[in-house]
Amino acid sequence: MSVKIISDSACDLPEDILEEYNIDLLPIVVIKDDEEYLDKVTIDPKKMYDDMRKGEVYKTAQISPKMFEDEFEEIAKKGESAIYIAFSSGLSGTYQTSVIIRDSLKDKYPDMDIDIVDSRSASVGFGLLVHKAGKMAKEGRSKEEILKMLDFYIKHIEHIFTVDDIECLFRGGRVTRTQAFVGGLLNIKPILDIPENGTLRPIEKVRGRSKVLKRMLEIMEERGGNADLKNQTIGINHGDDIEGAMKLKELIEERYGCTDFVINIIGCAIGAHSGPGTLSVFFLNEKYED
Repeated sequence: MSVKIISDSACDLPEDILEEYNIDLLPIVVIKDDEEYLDKVTIDPKKMYDDMRKGEVYKTAQISPKMFEDEFEEIAKKGESAIYIAFSSGLSGTYQTSVIIRDSLKDKYPDMDIDIVDSRSASVGFGLLVHKAGKMAKEGRSKEEILKMLDFYIKHIEHIFTVDDIECLFRGGRVTRTQAFVGGLLNIKPILDIPENGTLRPIEKVRGRSKVLKRMLEIMEERGGNADLKNQTIGINHGDDIEGAMKLKELIEERYGCTDFVINIIGCAIGAHSGPGTLSVFFLNEKYED
């Protein structure tokens, strides 16, 4: 029996990948002026970024318990085997809610076969886990094989990203008001990552866009030098800045010879906190032996 892969909209995978591997995606809730939207269902990322450039503020909330209940109950009724890969528990309560709802259904469906995995990842870094799981499921690989792969990816996936507007980090509590003010004046571009515990961590500050891209590539080499970057699938995403994403792709191609990329706009679940102009790159720091 094939394994059903379920995830949520914070994985930022392109629609064609979701369709190809029959991946169910549950939408994160996006809030503006007390109005609730469903990420990529009732609100488009491009509209959100246009609004943010005008000074509008967006917030997010986790997936509702009812949505998890409906999804998991459908899996149970069909007698399917499934894996739900969740947005990092270090950044959202979605993982914890999904576990509570799954466990609450066990009395009603004692044979329910749903594993829940905390990705400890975000955006296309998270998406690369989901993408690989979808591929393996389509190939007919066992749940045990897929879970083993996910464990490796979670331990070895790197997130390197920069935000264009440091004010977004202030609103999210990642920098102080003074740091945001001074950073804006001096054109400071912070570089951040997501360590293995799944939280957000500023690691460096660089002045100017061209220098920050150069430094991101250097960090790629420092962290992925033993991981066969050339033959990996590299993730890139952007906060409504496709030109910046393609420039980053070109630099990675030239420097490392990479040919396989997953590139997408950052959805509302992440973009509401990172803002327009964000650029990210995702890769493994160790070679995965399938």
